[in-house]
Amino acid sequence: MASTTVVLPFALPPAELAQELSRNLKAPALAALLSRNSLLKRHVLGDDCRVLPHETWLTRAAGASLAAAVMRGFGLAPSGGKWFIVHPVHIQLARNHLVLADSRRLRLDEADARVLFELAKPFFEDLLWGDAETWFMRADAWHGLDAASPDAAMGSNLADWMPVGPNALAFKKLQNEIQMLWHEHPVNEARQQRGLAPVNSFWMWGGEVSPDASPAADGAGFRLAVAGPAPSWMRALGTPGAKVAPGEPGVLLLPHLISAGAGNDWGAWLGAMQQLEQEWFAPLLSALQESRIGELTLILTDRDGWKEIRTTRSALRKFWRAQNLKNLTQ
Repeated sequence: MASTTVVLPFALPPAELAQELSRNLKAPALAALLSRNSLLKRHVLGDDCRVLPHETWLTRAAGASLAAAVMRGFGLAPSGGKWFIVHPVHIQLARNHLVLADSRRLRLDEADARVLFELAKPFFEDLLWGDAETWFMRADAWHGLDAASPDAAMGSNLADWMPVGPNALAFKKLQNEIQMLWHEHPVNEARQQRGLAPVNSFWMWGGEVSPDASPAADGAGFRLAVAGPAPSWMRALGTPGAKVAPGEPGVLLLPHLISAGAGNDWGAWLGAMQQLEQEWFAPLLSALQESRIGELTLILTDRDGWKEIRTTRSALRKFWRAQNLKNLTQ
């Protein structure tokens, strides 16, 4: 019988807030799925990891570098070479350090992005267009460069999140050139007149293959459906034709909590979780109870790793296990 895996980035709140948030969350379906399980396993990433756990999980599942997998989603063929995902971004000054702003709020349209893209293109070995918010750069010599994801770096001192390793200085030089190129460009002047933040830099990541990548090389056998608000690079990972419905086989990514979790907006997180209970957790529980799926695995992440919680119809019959949200807090 078919199985479903549901990936829920930022479903695990910080330890100091977890109990209070759980007390205010009314989610009986989620409680049943968490409590009456057949497998509960914690996966912890190392302190030196510079991408978020759900990004690591997706890279492993795709069986390739994230850049290569996302490029295929945009209909591009990374034929050889070393490729990275590139995002046009806004970097702002906060007191005495620089901060990478939330790109979801950038509201960069295609016309403006095209102008900035064409200006920057001659400075790159190769630069390919995905859409307004996602481009791809080739840098064949940049092997071993450890680059953070934009969501991992967002809101923190940017000095702590700059790429490290070989060619880090080459990246910094290229970034400075693009910053000077875009500074006070008419596109940015017009954006500021409209009350929008200027696009004053770019961010690069996703070029390395996870050491624990699955054998499903080139994404073979990895069927992913993406539901809800997601950046374009994440939507590009979705399998064409994959159904977004409770009980469908394959992997379902629910990105509803990312913005709130990454931005530490736990009031918004609570509201989004309540919405997920109605729209997803309750229907998923019904699909399991009615044998429309044989097995459900939840991948619940925080900033340090993820919990893998698996349940089946028979596991739901473990009546001696109280149904609660403790597995969100412990």
